[in-house]
Order: sequence, then C-alpha cells, then structure tokens
Amino acid sequence: MPVDDKRPSWKSYFMDIAELVAKRSTCTRRAVGAVVVKDKRILSTGYNGAPTGVKHCVETGCLRAKLEIPSGERHELCRGIHAEQNAIIQAAYYGISIKDASLYCTHLPCSICAKMIINAGIKTIYFMSGYADALSEDMLNEAGVQVIRYDSAAKENHT
Repeated sequence: MPVDDKRPSWKSYFMDIAELVAKRSTCTRRAVGAVVVKDKRILSTGYNGAPTGVKHCVETGCLRAKLEIPSGERHELCRGIHAEQNAIIQAAYYGISIKDASLYCTHLPCSICAKMIINAGIKTIYFMSGYADALSEDMLNEAGVQVIRYDSAAKENHT
C-alpha cells in the first residue's frame, strides 16, 4: 500500500503538535509549546504560562517588560513557567518516565530548561526557533543531548 504524500513525517507531526500546544500560552512576549515523545508516543506536553492558580501575564501584564529585562536574561524574574518545564512537571505529576525521550519544542530551551532536560534524561531536542541563551547550547552539547534545528520548509521522508 503506497504512503499518502500528504501524510506528515513523525518529526513534522510532533512539531505541528508543539505549535498547536503553544497556542495555549498566556505569555505576552513569546508563545512556546513543547511535546515529550518516546517510541513515537506523546508522553506529555507543556506551554509557557503562570503556575496553576496564579494570574497569567495576559491578566497582570508582563513583569519582564515592566522591568525592561532583555530576552534570555534573568529568567527568575517572570510569573511564567517555560513550556519545557511544564512538560517535565506534567510527566512527573502523572508518574511518567521521560528518560531517553525526545523533546519537540517551538524554541530552543533556555539554560534553566536545559539543566532540567539534562537531568530528566531527555536525549534529543528538535526545535524551530532560536533563543538568546548561549549557555543552553553549551551545556546540552557537553551533556551529550542531541540538539537538532527543525526546518519546517524542508520536505521530509514519510516515516
């Protein structure tokens, strides 16, 4: 039976889902979505926004903008949790191991998320857009986490 040319590859499928998850973001600066995958199965998802029960930046205004903090700096001065952090937390909350999984993320993780990804045992990161945090890439590389920029314009083989 021939493969339908319109059927997305697995990478495209999971990255499309990460983009959809990002639409739930409540960050006023950047919408980010993350999907943790193992053996072609989604284990957890996350988007950036305030913790459960805490007002979102769309309601309160962006603390980082008010303080004029540039992107990639002073991550602790933010009401929100990053998408990657939320995906890792959701897996832990429900008792799902993400060791040896892959992370599909709309953006390259920051250095705080990179540390969590390394310790969670995630082995591969696929991302679409960069992020202003050189330390992140350095640590991921040193830890042996494979980081792959996903090119949505490239035609992929259906797998």
